[in-house]
Amino acid sequence: MKTADITDLAAKVRQGDRRALARAITLIESRRADHRAEAGALLAALGSERQALRIGLSGTPGVGKSSFIETFGLMLTAQSLRVAVLAVDPSSARSGGSILGDKTRMERLSRDPLAFIRPSPSQTQLGGVARRTREAVALCEAAGFDVVLIETVGVGQSEVMVAEMSDLFVLLLAPAGGDELQGVKRGIMEMADLILVNKADGELLPHATRAQADYAGALRLLRKRAQDPDGFPRALTVSALTGDGLDAAWEAMQHLAEWRRQNGHWARMRHRQAQHWFEEEVRQGVMARIMADPQVQARMADLAPKVAQGEIGPSEAAQAILAAIRT
Repeated sequence: MKTADITDLAAKVRQGDRRALARAITLIESRRADHRAEAGALLAALGSERQALRIGLSGTPGVGKSSFIETFGLMLTAQSLRVAVLAVDPSSARSGGSILGDKTRMERLSRDPLAFIRPSPSQTQLGGVARRTREAVALCEAAGFDVVLIETVGVGQSEVMVAEMSDLFVLLLAPAGGDELQGVKRGIMEMADLILVNKADGELLPHATRAQADYAGALRLLRKRAQDPDGFPRALTVSALTGDGLDAAWEAMQHLAEWRRQNGHWARMRHRQAQHWFEEEVRQGVMARIMADPQVQARMADLAPKVAQGEIGPSEAAQAILAAIRT
């Protein structure tokens, strides 16, 4: 792509051209070396003047993340806010393929002119966050979106990755029995800025209310974080079906975001995240170069069957590879 084409694409993205934004995200998701260079030039041309509220959203399978995002997104667009949804779909570990069905699941939101939905394959990335999701967020900000929702595949310790690209991290949980609290890892609880117990409607309402009280009690036992005002992290009940509780959840998100802006935590978090992703890019780049080295590939091909047969331990074999790299 010529420099003039990059400049033209950047201008169209700034104007909020949805097709140009889709093209730009396709470019940054490409693994081709020439496309990576073009993506870097595009991001540099766009700059980082515009900032959206980045909301990371995770939750257990079946909790209703897509339903929640659609109802929540429609509530925001009804307030004339532009909403981008980056929904990371799980890729197959065998074929690398992905269903990418979020536009089907969010049919009403996908038709809203103020919304933009981009399914993205996780490409087996740890935590279900596509490696280039962070850059896609930057593109959506440059396109003038007010809120960017980042939906991840599931819940796990590796969800720290979405926290490293979000201003707020929201954990969506379903109402269940008392044992449900035991199944939520402490690390996830410590990262969450807001816990939303979904499906708080109909027969499940009493269960949701009890679950909310349990989670609220658990949050009070955690160490208070410097980046939180009084009352946060907080647990609330919501219903993606009826919309109940969504206004309160949005109010809580806005209050927390504004408090962090006024007290300097917003800027510090963004600076720390930028440093984190700089270091991550270096690590990924170094690893890619090492793995592309023919001598390393040959040495690994020689050691792999020996490791499989138990002739040499995985750690010992890895040390042999690292020793060869150092020499």
